[in-house]
Amino acid sequence: MTNASIITIGDELLIGQVIDTNSAWMGQELNKAGLWVNRRIAVGDRWEDIWKALDEASAASGIILITGGLGPTADDITKPLLSDYFHSRLVVNEGALQNVKYIFETVLQRPMIERNLKQAEVPEVCTVIQNKRGTAPGMQFEREGKVFVSMPGVPHEMKGMMTEEVIPFLKKKFELPFIAHRTLLTAGVGESFLADHIQEFESALPATIKLAYLPNYGMVRLRLTGMGNDHAQISEETDARFTELKAQVKEWIVTDEDISLQEALGKILKSRRQTLATAESCTGGYIAHLITSIPGSSKYFPGGLIPYQNSVKENVLNVQQHTLETAGAVSEETVKEMITGALNLFDSDYAVAVSGIMGPDGGTEAKPVGTVWIAVGNRHTTETRKLWFRFDRQRNIELTSTNVLNLLRKFILSQP
Repeated sequence: MTNASIITIGDELLIGQVIDTNSAWMGQELNKAGLWVNRRIAVGDRWEDIWKALDEASAASGIILITGGLGPTADDITKPLLSDYFHSRLVVNEGALQNVKYIFETVLQRPMIERNLKQAEVPEVCTVIQNKRGTAPGMQFEREGKVFVSMPGVPHEMKGMMTEEVIPFLKKKFELPFIAHRTLLTAGVGESFLADHIQEFESALPATIKLAYLPNYGMVRLRLTGMGNDHAQISEETDARFTELKAQVKEWIVTDEDISLQEALGKILKSRRQTLATAESCTGGYIAHLITSIPGSSKYFPGGLIPYQNSVKENVLNVQQHTLETAGAVSEETVKEMITGALNLFDSDYAVAVSGIMGPDGGTEAKPVGTVWIAVGNRHTTETRKLWFRFDRQRNIELTSTNVLNLLRKFILSQP
């Protein structure tokens, strides 16, 4: 199988100022195409470090993909380095020059300076990949049967080049195997328990099919990957094993598609032509954010409320003052009344409500940090759960949101 290395360049990546999302996206897309990423290297804006990374990557892989360091500033050294690495010289590429002029004169409508024009310079020996989304062109090189591609570090620009130019080229250049992925999502069960539960199934998998465990915030994705040259055989064999896997973990399955919990919930609501509203105290709108991250969610999500202060719970959701004074904001009684208030406020079929102490302070002996009450319901019944998390504020918020969305999913499916 043809291997690929990914090199990301930039001091900002090493100090955590910018998160490297490029490598993750590129790895996913390359794997879909039948390419295996066997190395990911992050280096700063240092000539000797980049040069060494190129040597190491090309010794280990047939394809070397590079992002970053193509901007117009002094620390962007990738282009002159590649020119030296491939024993070339920098020349102006007419297509890239016209693209830079078009962006400044027509799109941005502001004057260019000499520094901007230098972005049209490329090593003479490269094949230029025109940037349809920015000013810095991509560059492709070949040496001893190995392919090197340098692209901008801006994710939007890199993705355009990868999708439209790089991956189609690699598919033609190399004989790639067929890869079939089948993914399901589980909730309410830990990774270790799942591994024990399906140990015999996993041990019996043929060499052409691998199982991966992908845990995240109280959920675990199970992904089967079949790989081979016979498209039909690999698809059929992977499907058969996936059917077995679903039967093994049916108790915990959220969806047998490679989609998120919120998307799975949205599909259920759309199929039933029903709606959902949110009342979020401790999660501060994070649940609504997850719901609205799915395109078309306006069809089933009329809106949500963040009743952070008790006065809002009282005045907007009609939570009783007596309830807040006796049971407290973080209580089963309060979230149940929040459900009723949200159903009435948004005239929805279902509602979710959360109230808790996310930390790092605010806890008491009776209600320590991480205490959360969640509720889901409709106009006929409400279900509640008391949760306790021991993590930092952000993780507590994310875990609360996952738990309430999954509880709602099961609640809806239990309804006639």
